[in-house]
Amino acid sequence: MKTTNYRDTLITASSDSPVTAGTIPEKPGTVAEVQHALLVDKPYTMTSDDLLHAAHLARGGDKDRTGFFAKPQACLRTSPLVKQFGWGIHHDGEGRIAMVGMESADYARLLADPAVKKAPGMRRAR
Repeated sequence: MKTTNYRDTLITASSDSPVTAGTIPEKPGTVAEVQHALLVDKPYTMTSDDLLHAAHLARGGDKDRTGFFAKPQACLRTSPLVKQFGWGIHHDGEGRIAMVGMESADYARLLADPAVKKAPGMRRAR
């Protein structure tokens, strides 16, 4: 089983994000809205793998975790939260994740911290 988890890493908001601050996705049932709802009140309680599988189930998926990860999954660098909605995703030393608005002091602190690896969010356009 492949993993999408990182450790001590900040996935930065995409350089071509259309917003300048972390924005709440409003369209119900979308990947962005489901991921946001799962993370917003529970920072650092789940890993990237946990989030991807929980979002899959919340959107009507029926595969158990092993079946879901039997096929490679894209990491959170491709998340619409990163690409469209201005969120960075911080992975702590144990791989647990939290959303960090690109306008926040926490985001700036993580960007400046040399101990935190940076992984750029995927661009929206090629």
